[in-house]
Amino acid sequence: MSEPSTISKYRQSLAECEHKFGADHPYTLNARNNLAYAYYTLGDLKQAIPLFEQNLADRERVLGPRHTESLQSRNNLAAAYRVAGMLRQAITLFEQTVADRSALLGADHPDTFAAQSNLAGAYGEEGSLDKATALLRQVVDDSSRVLGQGSEMTLTARGNLAGIYHAAGDLDRAVPLCEQVLSDSVRIHGEDDARTVTYRNNLAGAYRDRGDVVQAVTLFERTLADRRRILGADHPDTLTSLNNLAHAYAKAGDLTRAIPMHRQSMDDHMRVLGADHPDTLIVRNNLACACRDAGDLRQAITLHEQNLSESRRIFGDDHPNTLIAENNLAANYRDAGDLGRAVNTYERALNDCVRCLGRDHPITRAVIENLRHTREMLP
Repeated sequence: MSEPSTISKYRQSLAECEHKFGADHPYTLNARNNLAYAYYTLGDLKQAIPLFEQNLADRERVLGPRHTESLQSRNNLAAAYRVAGMLRQAITLFEQTVADRSALLGADHPDTFAAQSNLAGAYGEEGSLDKATALLRQVVDDSSRVLGQGSEMTLTARGNLAGIYHAAGDLDRAVPLCEQVLSDSVRIHGEDDARTVTYRNNLAGAYRDRGDVVQAVTLFERTLADRRRILGADHPDTLTSLNNLAHAYAKAGDLTRAIPMHRQSMDDHMRVLGADHPDTLIVRNNLACACRDAGDLRQAITLHEQNLSESRRIFGDDHPNTLIAENNLAANYRDAGDLGRAVNTYERALNDCVRCLGRDHPITRAVIENLRHTREMLP
């Protein structure tokens, strides 16, 4: 597959800066950061992370470790580590960024609030939901006090807090907060603003997981229509909306609409984002789940086996997405009556989860419960 035009453009810009200004010139450092971010946006973390690591080392050496651009590079690398599932490394860098921004810019600076929000998100993905919730509540309070209730930073922090409530399963808090954030974004930004559409998508997801599938489908249908109109059919956010709507149809039991839409979503993700993009693996997982719900366990197992293999290749054995893929495959072996293979797969997944995430992580706890249930089914 040919290199995307955006990558070619940023690679050429970096080469020109290195030739004209030298490796350590600020223009060159900025160009390398832009190339890394372009790879990051495309989901190509194997290319992005080494570039972010090099840029951080170069900026700290040339500009100093507490220069604002060095702090930005540290934040960018932490974000890439987070997406790659390297949560301990991400949290270490985010914590350092929070401390440095607090010391240099002050505790009430918007960049400090942003760093705290990023750290809270990593805490949440690590499974430290109490720490994530406490930190985001602090950001909401501080941002409201300093910047005002209607500021973009405060609105973003409230949206992030709703997401943590959702991740923790606290939908009684998540849904009302999602509704408030959406209402405020409509008032501040308008109905068609990309941020408003994202908040509407988040509310739909909360409705879906609370069991309000009719409301969820209605919102997901509107979000997909809006994104197609505003962003175009091939925009990554539009592809996400297509996948979300298909998943909502499946949750509603409407598999005759869900499965063809999942297949369309799979084709579109492969064509636009490529086989190695993280979102493509999510879509394949959702298609596999819909096939299982339709009783096509052979197709579901084939898709889950492919997803686990691809996740190991792209992310590595220790990434949370890989651990989830292993758990999902085991569940399909169990549903197909292959209990021995299911138990073996769950046991391997549990060992990996305990080693990588700890026994108290939500993924680990889910695997423990699934393994217990499957062992009870053994003759």
